[in-house]
Amino acid sequence: MISSEKALFESFFPPELQARITRSFDWEVDAARSASKAFHRKLSTADALITTWDSPRFGDDLLKIAPRLRIIAHCGGEVKSRFSERLFQQLTITNAPDPMSRATAELGAAFLIYCARDVDHYRDEIGKRSNQIFAQVHTHGTAECVVDREVAMIGFGRVGRALVDLLRGFEMRWTVYDPFAERSLSKKYPVVFSDLKPLLRRAELLVLTAALTDQTRGLLDRKALALLPDRAVVINIARGGIVDLVALTAEVRRGRLRCALDVTDPTEPLAVNHPLRKLPGAILTPHIAGSGRQVRRAIAETILGDLEHFFKGTPVRNRVTTGMLARMT
Repeated sequence: MISSEKALFESFFPPELQARITRSFDWEVDAARSASKAFHRKLSTADALITTWDSPRFGDDLLKIAPRLRIIAHCGGEVKSRFSERLFQQLTITNAPDPMSRATAELGAAFLIYCARDVDHYRDEIGKRSNQIFAQVHTHGTAECVVDREVAMIGFGRVGRALVDLLRGFEMRWTVYDPFAERSLSKKYPVVFSDLKPLLRRAELLVLTAALTDQTRGLLDRKALALLPDRAVVINIARGGIVDLVALTAEVRRGRLRCALDVTDPTEPLAVNHPLRKLPGAILTPHIAGSGRQVRRAIAETILGDLEHFFKGTPVRNRVTTGMLARMT
């Protein structure tokens, strides 16, 4: 069974992938966004369940509702908040984090270069009925670039490592705060691990790639943001809950900090009159990091591969275990 609204399902599974499902499985799509009785009846005969971003959340009662269910394959990376912990013990639950990690890292790279070069500022100046900006640039120079620049990062999981790999040619110097990351990673990646406060005091460019956990929720509160240097940029390609949005908005409003945000959850989308939508120094995108059509197809191929392996009796590649949950969003 596939839990998805029709258009969303088709964005993951074009006709050729639907044909691939048909070669191995009997299947149907159900668009319910809540667990109705009709939805439960369909689940009662399902051996496997594919979920998407619009699927209902599932608790322990799923095991009674769907007694034949053996595996859940989720189209995306976030599974912790979608399924109760007991389900990870009783079922095989897989996800597809790698395609989204690479795409999210790409957006992080775009934000980094764009903000380091302060492109928004120069675009605004060019839009004025004046050529004064040319004289300013001629006399005083321009914003910094990213080549040989120190960049701070909070979190060094899949996305963080993918971002560092993607930008190796720029020879950046990365300072990372992640108390869970193996310190031996500094032998493979050009990173130096740091405590949080020293990192923030030096962070002219700060990228957030951490999962949203009890430890990271509200990590960048008013006091933490106050440690950042003037004109520092907060780039969030992780989860909105890591940052105190009210405090960040106040800092951007008075021009002390800048930001580039792809996420503002749980308040997402922001109200249409929210100041960050128009404030100078703020760049917002509508949660686009992992939403590309190519990314969705790669996600679908990943979960189909795991489903095929599972029913052939061979190991799946992307199983999420209970031991992984503490470090996941």
